[in-house]
Amino acid sequence: MKQKTFVDDINRELYDFRYEEKDYFRVRSGLDRAVVEEISSEKNDPQWMHDFRLRSLEIYNRMPVQNWGPSIDGLDMDNIVTYVRPNTGMSAKWSDVPDEIKETFEKLGIPKAERQSLAGVGAQYDSELVYHNVRKEVEEQGVIYTDLESALHGPYQEMIRDHFMKLVPPTDHKFAALHGAVWSGGSFVYVPAGVKVEIPLQSYFRLNAKGAGQFEHTLIIVDEGADLHFIEGCSAPKYNVANLHAGCVELYVRKNAKLRYSTIENWSKNMYNLNTKRALVAEGGSMEWVSGSFGSHVSCLYPMTILEGEEASMNFTGITFAGEGQDLDTGVKVVHNAPHTTSSIGTRSISKSGGVSTFRSSVQITARAKKARASVSCQSLMLDEISRSDTIPSMDIRTGDADIGHEARIGRISDEAVYYLRSRGLSEEDARAMIVTGFCESVSRELPLEYAVEMNNLIRLEMKGSIG
Repeated sequence: MKQKTFVDDINRELYDFRYEEKDYFRVRSGLDRAVVEEISSEKNDPQWMHDFRLRSLEIYNRMPVQNWGPSIDGLDMDNIVTYVRPNTGMSAKWSDVPDEIKETFEKLGIPKAERQSLAGVGAQYDSELVYHNVRKEVEEQGVIYTDLESALHGPYQEMIRDHFMKLVPPTDHKFAALHGAVWSGGSFVYVPAGVKVEIPLQSYFRLNAKGAGQFEHTLIIVDEGADLHFIEGCSAPKYNVANLHAGCVELYVRKNAKLRYSTIENWSKNMYNLNTKRALVAEGGSMEWVSGSFGSHVSCLYPMTILEGEEASMNFTGITFAGEGQDLDTGVKVVHNAPHTTSSIGTRSISKSGGVSTFRSSVQITARAKKARASVSCQSLMLDEISRSDTIPSMDIRTGDADIGHEARIGRISDEAVYYLRSRGLSEEDARAMIVTGFCESVSRELPLEYAVEMNNLIRLEMKGSIG
């Protein structure tokens, strides 16, 4: 049977479908005080949030763009629309969601996943959440899972004010300031002390609008001794103009609590993904990151964990796949700021067809972090002669009483391994795909099942027809 062509096999219909905007509300493109005021009015912000947005805009206007990492010269904020509201409000009933939006999430499998394996789901379309629901038995445990705007006006408004952009202040970098000025959508999760949520919560972010940005904010607080797995999915159709994603994730893991945060980002290849994620972990707390980065034209993404309490721990498992036209600059940052803290970082990166994959790791051990242990292992696989992979580690160790390890390996697929598999009846394409899948196995086994299957399918489709 004749193999399909590369274009046929990489068919992205699952993600590239899109709908025309009907009666949508858009602010004008560009960014100034009037735009921020209009967004704040549309969101019915409390006064403190209105003022926070304007302060963030001032910071944005005076901060320079970073002078390192991949080029973002193709991103012109004068052409980006920072707020697009679909013609619907948020609903807890799937039947109330407009048909074209409902069809979008049905194609992406969100309702099916909710029925089969999720404790709650939030679905964001452009700048607003259109659906949010949580299972009754989880709600009865006292778990709060709602959209952030609703929480701003409810009984948890002071909790949000105490935590919002405290881990990631607008002064952190230019696009954090941008986020503070124009953020919209996202989820608020609070897990009470001692509560263990047995099945995951999930938020899915879909950017449908052309030439727009998405700036959702996720705030999660896992109280003392509690346990949560949160899953984040992202996608967008491809356009011939730049789109921007500059969301923000702030995670608070209290004493002896545990949080696993799984992300699969499959943005289209016209997306600039400039997301910021940060976690603060208290005594005995555990933070686990599982990350898959497959899409976007340019990514700058470096989840950070601050181990603030004694015996706090962090584990990061990630994979990046950079294909033609992609420059994915990803990594991990961890700060050990207490005794007996531990961190483990394990990543895989793959580059093909001229794609660029850069991994940056930053490990800081303060003088307080006696007996700290940290290990970093990053492995890169280049599938041809025109792709590139770089590893840029940074270690700042301020105590002699710590155990630190770093390992980095960059290589190509062995011709001998391909020959062996072909001698067992596999085609060259299937042999290479099998080797790449095996290379990724340590990551895929950590992903939720449906995302692991999707990741392996994406790898196999990327490999088809890519030889020669």
